[in-house]
Amino acid sequence: MAAEVPPDALGRRVACGTDYGTVRYVGSVSRTAGIWLGVEWDDPQRGKHDGSYEGTQYFKCRHPKGGSFIRPNKANFGVDFLTAVKDRYGLNDKQDVQYGTGNTLVFGKKTVEFVGMDSVAEQQRQVQLNRLVDISVRECAVSHAGQEEEISRTCANMRHINLSKNLISSWEIVIAIASQVQNLETLNVSENKMRFPSTSTFSSSAFSNLKILALNQTEITWTEVLLCAQGWPVLEELYLSSNNITVLERPDNVLQTLKLLDLSDNQLLDGNQLHLIAQLPRLEQLILRNTGISSIHFPDAGFGCKTKMFPSLKRLAINDNKISQWSSINELDKLPSLRALQCNNNPFMDTEKNPETLIQLIIAKISQLEVLNNCEILPAERRGAELDYRKIFGKDWLEAGGHWNPEKNKPSEEFLAAHPRYPALCLKYGAPEEGELKRQQPVTLKNQLLTLTIKCPEKPEQKPVEKKLPESMTIQKVKGLLYRLFKIPGSELKLSYESSKLEGKEVELDNDLKPLQFYSIESGDCVLVRW
Repeated sequence: MAAEVPPDALGRRVACGTDYGTVRYVGSVSRTAGIWLGVEWDDPQRGKHDGSYEGTQYFKCRHPKGGSFIRPNKANFGVDFLTAVKDRYGLNDKQDVQYGTGNTLVFGKKTVEFVGMDSVAEQQRQVQLNRLVDISVRECAVSHAGQEEEISRTCANMRHINLSKNLISSWEIVIAIASQVQNLETLNVSENKMRFPSTSTFSSSAFSNLKILALNQTEITWTEVLLCAQGWPVLEELYLSSNNITVLERPDNVLQTLKLLDLSDNQLLDGNQLHLIAQLPRLEQLILRNTGISSIHFPDAGFGCKTKMFPSLKRLAINDNKISQWSSINELDKLPSLRALQCNNNPFMDTEKNPETLIQLIIAKISQLEVLNNCEILPAERRGAELDYRKIFGKDWLEAGGHWNPEKNKPSEEFLAAHPRYPALCLKYGAPEEGELKRQQPVTLKNQLLTLTIKCPEKPEQKPVEKKLPESMTIQKVKGLLYRLFKIPGSELKLSYESSKLEGKEVELDNDLKPLQFYSIESGDCVLVRW
């Protein structure tokens, strides 16, 4: 007997084993008997042709071999939402066999009849369904809402629903399900290739309490997002990865409550697209991983100033992109609220071979950053990075017109464009002096290393440690080394030293910028550490 084809089969999503596709044709095929379904498969490897057979084009596919014909009995058109819930949570009729055959239970040789056992079982199922708050029916072939109001009668307490990777064909089906869940807060409909409204035809209160929505891999466009967003009045988190979104539009009067936006794995046309969403007032986290952007620029703010764009943005992810210039990192210092950054796997990171120096440069360039690539930035680490940056580019600053005397300090526009934070670092730590920036003549390794004993006089439990340190090593870097030894931040350490030649005399190491040789420390001397 031939399988019945649903009257609305055209455009419906179907599953065939583990493969998913969309029905593009229903009808006969030349020189064959019976009804066929022309399916465009999500995975083109599953297909055989572009929808044509023996010279006749029955349907069209985006991929030249993305389509094939199957018989209706091979296609799974899915089940309604409530059936899937009952199957997933073991609450359908098949699970009630513990009550015996019909309305009887067998005790030994006695058969006892229970009147109304079916209704008791149904009541128990209803109670259990009503208790469900967090429901996942991922990959359960859900394709439609089912009977009207049945969900609201049965699952009144649902708040979080995972409907990902099902057979949902249109946004209207999602509305039909959601409109029956009064307190819906979280909804995941990712991996459902569905149709979205192209015009604002009606408004629905289905999502009046929705705070988190995932629409990854649904083929939604940004224009469609803005149309649907009229029905998301309190939405806080929106996940839109892998949707082929290339251009953005300004979200006027929608998405104003949004705190998190994930656009990862969408190839945006360019970094200027970000300007169109820069006025979202509450946006705190923006995920732009693998979006193809090659630069970031906030043209409304000059060197050392803050932009009015992204006023609330605290966390930004730009990893796996094509950013090749340090100027884009300079621009991030313009964001007034930025605290956390992920930027791994960008070409600009290849310009510096030493990973530690690379991290220091990023920290020094972005003043308010507290977390970099998921690692917390300690105050001592920031201080060290900024002091090193100030020293590394000090010679360039002097050559560009910089001067320790404020009246003579006129660095070029070119220098300020490359190092917009440099003036602020000079204000914070003082302008570098010429003597401090002189390059030292190379010396032999034997003469360069000092053998020093490190003691903690107020912590007798800490045993003295002997270390070989370069005489050019700054006190700041010595503190960094001691942090790794004692796990005490450099800002809390007080250092001094005792000379092996002048017993009892202690000299304070009070300038973080000075090298060990500045204090005439020699091999055999003892560095004293207090905190």
